[in-house]
Amino acid sequence: MRYPSYLIQGQTLGFPAPSFGCSEEPYKSAFVNALEVFKAKGFGVKPGPNAFSGAGIGISNTPQACGRELTDMMLDPAVDAVISCGGGELMCEILDHVDFAAIAKADPKWYMGYSDNTNFTFLLATLCDTASIYAPCAPAFGMEPWHPAVGDAFDLLQGKKLSVGNYPRYQLESLKDEENPLVPYNDTEESRIRAWLPGRGLLDAETAIPETVLEGRLLGGCIDILVNLTGTCFDKTAQFAERYRGDGVIWFLEACDLTVFSIRRAMWHMDHAGWFRNVKGFLIGRPLCMGQEIMGLDQYRAVTDILGKYNVPILMDLDIGHLPPMMPVMSGGTAKITMKEQSLSVNYTCR
Repeated sequence: MRYPSYLIQGQTLGFPAPSFGCSEEPYKSAFVNALEVFKAKGFGVKPGPNAFSGAGIGISNTPQACGRELTDMMLDPAVDAVISCGGGELMCEILDHVDFAAIAKADPKWYMGYSDNTNFTFLLATLCDTASIYAPCAPAFGMEPWHPAVGDAFDLLQGKKLSVGNYPRYQLESLKDEENPLVPYNDTEESRIRAWLPGRGLLDAETAIPETVLEGRLLGGCIDILVNLTGTCFDKTAQFAERYRGDGVIWFLEACDLTVFSIRRAMWHMDHAGWFRNVKGFLIGRPLCMGQEIMGLDQYRAVTDILGKYNVPILMDLDIGHLPPMMPVMSGGTAKITMKEQSLSVNYTCR
């Protein structure tokens, strides 16, 4: 696995828009403020040609233009690390226009983003053997003040912090809108981690989680995107799991638009594609459909009924994904993860 050099003060951050651009409020104002924040911290900034564009369908521009912008940004020697301008809907369509072979041969650089950016963070690991950071997109860095999770993401990008943990509360309803583009997370809800453990089954919310330790190589992202990649010409996931069988894979997964039934179908699909061979454990983020139950199926059984057969720990409702805050996750990197009661720590070992 290739680990990029950490960002240092004086270097330049690049901002492509391979998914949505920052063309509308509140994202435009938040992104503009983020650029000022980064400059004030002593970094150069280089927005890509699509950064403020909204000309595309589900992405910032045409698939060709977005693929070219992303490739150019990853190969540009004047750019030292890259943060995506946003998530979106159809980043998958740019993949035919991204030069993964050239990116795999070039000096690696950090790429940060989440949600639709799974199309790149995941493939950087499986196709290019390059680690990336699954964490907030650029407009989040425009909030005032920064939430500790946003600071953790930037610290990881700089190598200042290689250990992160869970946060006490999460946001269910955002206060950010056109009139208030810079407000921080509205983290009003108490965070409670659930677990399915071998020999114990699903522990209820009041049961203390015994100390659980996982060590392995992290891989994953947004389930909506991952299931769309499954079985395509870009799917080299089973080969990745075999290549790193000595480490074993710790999957981190979270869902955006999926219902509990869609999550369960996705788990079945990825399972039958051989994705979960050599698995060491699963880290499941809070889904956007938090609390949904349909015909007796909830967000927990949607996962555990399919993945329980692997007889490895499944930790759920974690700070990963679309209900912030989110811990920055090093996709492709190795880590030691320790869970006890309601305390989670992720220590990146980067081997």
